Amino acid sequence: MKLSTTLSTVALAAASALVLAGCVAGEGSALDADTAAAGEWSTDTLDIDFATYNPLSLIIKEKGWLEGKLDGVTVTWLQSAGSNKANEALRAGAVDVGSTAGSAALLARSNGSPIQVISLYSQPEWAAIVVGADSDISSVEDLRGKTIAATKGTDPYFFLLQTLDEAGIGLDEVTVENLQHADGGNALVTGAVDAWSGLDPIMATTELDSGAKLIYRNIDFNTYGFLNATEDFVTNHADVAQVVVNAYEKARIWAAENPEESAQILADYSGTSLDVAKKVLLERTNLDVGKPGQKQRDVLEIVGPIFVESDDVESQDDIDAALDSLINDSFYDTIDVDSIKD
Repeated sequence: MKLSTTLSTVALAAASALVLAGCVAGEGSALDADTAAAGEWSTDTLDIDFATYNPLSLIIKEKGWLEGKLDGVTVTWLQSAGSNKANEALRAGAVDVGSTAGSAALLARSNGSPIQVISLYSQPEWAAIVVGADSDISSVEDLRGKTIAATKGTDPYFFLLQTLDEAGIGLDEVTVENLQHADGGNALVTGAVDAWSGLDPIMATTELDSGAKLIYRNIDFNTYGFLNATEDFVTNHADVAQVVVNAYEKARIWAAENPEESAQILADYSGTSLDVAKKVLLERTNLDVGKPGQKQRDVLEIVGPIFVESDDVESQDDIDAALDSLINDSFYDTIDVDSIKD
């Protein structure tokens, strides 16, 4: 088995100038190196999330790479149940680093949350429109007048908005139940809703265990997996932020070399079967994503106007300002994978 390498064609179609925000590449690197060599860090705590929709976070946590590198730093892991919850934790200062979908990161930044993208963890096909095993709904057009579960502020929600827009179905023609991902999956299986804009690995579980059907898939409506940090953390604790990015790159390489073990880690943390984990990780997840930059901005420029139309963001000016300040690739430019030891 091998990891999927499918790339978004829509991401390559849009064209605009990328303006990178935050630190200049390599800024403070000499000081950071001296600090690390002395066994001292700019902070004695690191609060970071892990999530089943972010398989690299699970690998890093399981391997203890951050704890092994950050001697004297207390690493606290907080589980995120969805991008909306990760955004809440980042805004509240409960985590320094949190993982979201790209759309959710843009939404947060557009609404004033001081975060920056410091790395990518995947290009997933993690959202789709799902119906129950016995449903007579067979196409998006059949969703008119139906009740659909989705988690607002997450990629599946914005996947739903794009899907309805493409089909010419107004939001006033459906009823959207704002349920957290797991609750949405349960509502679909129990028949409490007609459809669900799902998220893996819960979505794959409903497929394999309950016979749920994916009636609409479109990888171009899925935004990338963004690893975000608060601006305070980026500015004042760049040495520790660099270690996090180093660990993520190590995890990406390790996952590509160890797909079966990676799938088992996902299965263990998500409480799903190994077959579900393999479907998610090996069939629907591209981990070969590289440096955050223009491709991701191109995707977000497509979904940005939808935020304004749906009243999730006040104006396009807010979207544009967020796009100009969201991505910070300076840590990726100075990655040192060898500094993270097994």
